[in-house]
Amino acid sequence: MARKNLLEGLMKAGGEDAPPLAPAQPRRQSGAIGAVSQSLADLRTRAIAEVPADMIDDAGLKDRLDEDEAGIAELMESLREYGQQVPVMLRHSPNVEGRYEIVYGRRRVAAMKRLGVPVRAMVRDLDDRSLVVAQGQENAARKDLSFIEKANFARQMVEGGFDRKVICDALHVDKTVVSRMLAVTKEVPEPVILSIGAAPSAGRDRWLALARRIAAHPLDKVISLAVGDDSDARFQAVFDALAPQKANRPAETITREDGTALADAARRGGKPVMTFHDDRFADWLRRNMARLHEEFSRNGGQ
Repeated sequence: MARKNLLEGLMKAGGEDAPPLAPAQPRRQSGAIGAVSQSLADLRTRAIAEVPADMIDDAGLKDRLDEDEAGIAELMESLREYGQQVPVMLRHSPNVEGRYEIVYGRRRVAAMKRLGVPVRAMVRDLDDRSLVVAQGQENAARKDLSFIEKANFARQMVEGGFDRKVICDALHVDKTVVSRMLAVTKEVPEPVILSIGAAPSAGRDRWLALARRIAAHPLDKVISLAVGDDSDARFQAVFDALAPQKANRPAETITREDGTALADAARRGGKPVMTFHDDRFADWLRRNMARLHEEFSRNGGQ
């Protein structure tokens, strides 16, 4: 009974808003003392801490390709008005005693650093592998990460030595989806991805199509084409600039029945171009174009 009362007292003292208990040295114990120590450890992993924002450092893999300054500003306003409703996840820094590293919640931490307020966080003891897996699982549940951001995250996991199963578990997708993601990042150089950004409107198929167009062009030229107000515009600028040029057809001369040249018809850049030799006929054709097209349409294009 005394043990039960002690545990209940510990749980009441360690509510959701309470800071985590101080780290305890791992120790093998048995009996009642061992049970209490285990309960303290469990309580610590569940507790929500308030951590000074300037004690938090970045860690893990880069998941977002765009800085999203406007989004950070909006998040700051929301946090200022309503406070932080959802805690982030941190781990104790493995390098600097007393500091923390972000597992997930980078945008919230960035906004709260600017506001100069403490960050409500779940603090876990994680190694690098567990950190990246936790970060990937959080990313998989988010709707605002684009295809290329998730694919680039998978690429970083491969480069970090993670096997395919861990990548699948981290992103909550099967091996087929991971293979498709990596097929894109294999064909599209990372500097191109970074120069374009998240491009939320461009999915896997358009990125693969871009990869085929990139193959025949120098990397620095491709990067120089990534110009636009946002990442979707930059993607479209590169995509359009690298579109294969349609071959121009040689001009065809259209003649009257007596053999006199009436016009030259050709294709330039894939579009039909006609040059008339009779200016009066060209003016008449321009004035009657709408009527002629209507007649053309009535006859079913014949």
